[in-house]
Order: sequence, then structure tokens, then C-alpha cells
Amino acid sequence: MNKIRLSLLLLPLLIIQIQGYSLTLKQADPKGNLSANKAELSKVKDLIIYKDSLFYSSFPSVVKKPNGELLVAFRRAPDRRLFGELNYSHTDQNSYLMMVRSKDAEHWSKEPSLISAHPFGGSQDPCLLQLKDGTLICTSYIWSLIRPDADSVLNRKLTIVKGGKSAHSPSYTFLGGYLVRSTDGGQKWDAPIYPIHIPSDAQSDVWGKPIPAYNRGALVEGKNGKIYWAVAGNSVKNPTKVDNHLLVSDDKGLTWNYSGLIASDEKITFNETSIYETPKGDLVAFMRTANMPNQYSCIARSTNGGKSFTWQSMDFYGFPLHALKLPDNRVLLTYGYRKKPYGIRGRILNSECTDFATAPEFIIREDGGGGDLGYCWSTMLDKNRILVVYYFNSNNVTRYIAGTILELKTKNTTH
Repeated sequence: MNKIRLSLLLLPLLIIQIQGYSLTLKQADPKGNLSANKAELSKVKDLIIYKDSLFYSSFPSVVKKPNGELLVAFRRAPDRRLFGELNYSHTDQNSYLMMVRSKDAEHWSKEPSLISAHPFGGSQDPCLLQLKDGTLICTSYIWSLIRPDADSVLNRKLTIVKGGKSAHSPSYTFLGGYLVRSTDGGQKWDAPIYPIHIPSDAQSDVWGKPIPAYNRGALVEGKNGKIYWAVAGNSVKNPTKVDNHLLVSDDKGLTWNYSGLIASDEKITFNETSIYETPKGDLVAFMRTANMPNQYSCIARSTNGGKSFTWQSMDFYGFPLHALKLPDNRVLLTYGYRKKPYGIRGRILNSECTDFATAPEFIIREDGGGGDLGYCWSTMLDKNRILVVYYFNSNNVTRYIAGTILELKTKNTTH
């Protein structure tokens, strides 16, 4: 649908209804009908959660502890442009998992604490999950710097990401995923746990062993106490293509079992998936794609506890995605908008996430300095306020961890 620019003075400001909420948007909803006792979702403010010009900070996640304290985990690595390199990189040997804390979402600890620094490489994309008993899980995966002569030295089939055309760009080998756990609110983290290998994944590590499963995206603890984790795995038939699979844990993340395939296609790659459980018990996976027409994101659904899934396009652009349950069981879906105008966007879906094709899109911000931003994650601050965290850049310089506070306000209207 066409966007309506607010800067066009000849057009009125439009207020539309989104599944029981009203938002000031740049997009008209032709089916919007006002009714009584609606709630208004408004933007309170944008925040800087962590920023340091020496570092490339990115890929955050957030949880709210039972005592109200907020934890934001993120990946931090040196900004290699300061070392004379031509560009930033999403792979770095000194990429660590860091965390900051806040009691009010506006004032954050200045110096981050360390979650994990893996001994064999750089850790990526810390994804936090807080279980009902307060246990914290943080998943990640590892890229390790490798010399150009590694193929001949090891004489093994490695997963290698070649650097760019510049001679300054290194190559990395992929070591797969891992997770760490904390039972004291994130003060201390246990030793890494390595999940099982996806049976169809053809990748192996430097020791010749199948790599552990991995992913960037939200896990979910189901009503039955099981943890569901959508993970990525390269195809045996086509190692350059990635499929999505489901792992399940019955013991709070200590061990994992393979459940089955979420999504696969001959041409389309699925990755960076967040999984969500609806009130009816459906498992819904929100998936980033590659080789998909228009780079549209996809959705997959299981109605049998993850034994099987069906997937389809959501017919809109924006990724990766995160789903947050709102107080009335509707779902706030947020994502990065990595083309002009760069920024953060969202939609409000019904409780079963079935109206993704018609739910209007709203703009949280559109002042990004380039497409290297996003990776949203949200949490409720209280019954009315929401914190959306993401990484951001202004004028395409320092990458930093940012956030936006949104507010739900009860509003009586009669039309």
C-alpha cells in the first residue's frame, strides 16, 4: 500500500485502527472502523542504550526480570575502520557477548558486563530467553578467523566465508552454535552448552565434527514447559542454501532434541527466525529470507506442537522479526527496514497471528543513516509501556544499541 507522507501539507493527518489500537500513521486503512474503548499506541521517546565510538555494537535482545530490572544483551566488536580497514564487518575474532542493565529503561549501566567470550572465535547475536522459573538462556554462534592456507594445512572440508575484494578482508570458518545459562539473574553464566547437529546439515568444523545447531532469533518457552528453538541448517544437496528446523528442550535448555523441518525450498533461504506460541497453542515462526521475490519475509505455522509446519510469504518487506505478546493477547511484530527510508517498523497482529497480510504497517523511526540496523527485540515495561530495542546508525557511522518506548493508552471513543 502506498505511504502518505506527513510532510505533504495538503493531506490531513490520518488516525487508523489496528486490531483494537489506534496509531498516527502514514498509511490509510480503508477498513478501519472506530469503536468504543480503543487503546492508542503512541511513541514516547527514542533512547540510546549503549554507544561507544570505539566499538561496533549490534544484534541486541532484551528481557525484564521478575524484579523489574531490564537486561539488554548485544554483540560488541572493535570498529575495524579505526584500524584502517575499509569497512565494518559482521565477523570479528574479538566479538564478545555483552550486557547492560536498567531499572527504568532510560538510564543504563555505562560499562557493559561480559556474558561470554568464546576461546575459539567471535560470538554473535546473543538471544535472551527468560524461563518461568527465572533461569536465563543466551544463545549464540561462532566465527573463527582462519589463515588463507588453512585448506591445505587441515585438508578438511571447512565452511569458509571468503573476504571481499580487498586484501585486508580476512576469511572465517564457522564453528556453529552454543548457549549459556544463568540461574542468578545474569550475574554469572555457566559454561557453554553445545546443541545437537541438524541431521541434514553438511557443515563440519575445524576438528571434522558436524557443527552444532545455531540461529539468531527468539526462542519460546511453551505452556507445556518445553523450549522451542528455530535453528538454521545448510542443506546437504545445496550447502549454500539454509533451511529452518525445530529443536526442543525438556530440561530448561540443558539438552536438545530434533523435532523436524520448519521450512525448505529449492531456491529460497530461510534464516534468523523467531518463534512464538499463540494462545491456541500454534507455533508460529517469523522468518527472514534470501532469494525471495522482493525480499519478503515469511511465516510458518505448526498446529501439532512442532511436528510439522507449513510456510508462506507474508508479502511485506522487513527483517529480522520479533513477536511480543501484548496484554490483550494481540502481538506486536517489529522489524528493521533496511532500505530507504532506513529505520524500524512494526505491525500489530491478532492473537493467532493470522492477519499478517492485512495488518497495517506503522513507522517507529525512519532516520537511520544506512541499512546496517534493526534486529528488533521487545518487552513489556508495564501494562501500558513497551520497550523496543535494536541497533542503529546515524549518518552511517558508529553502530550503537538504541531503543524506543511505546505506550498503550486506554481511550474512549464513540463513532
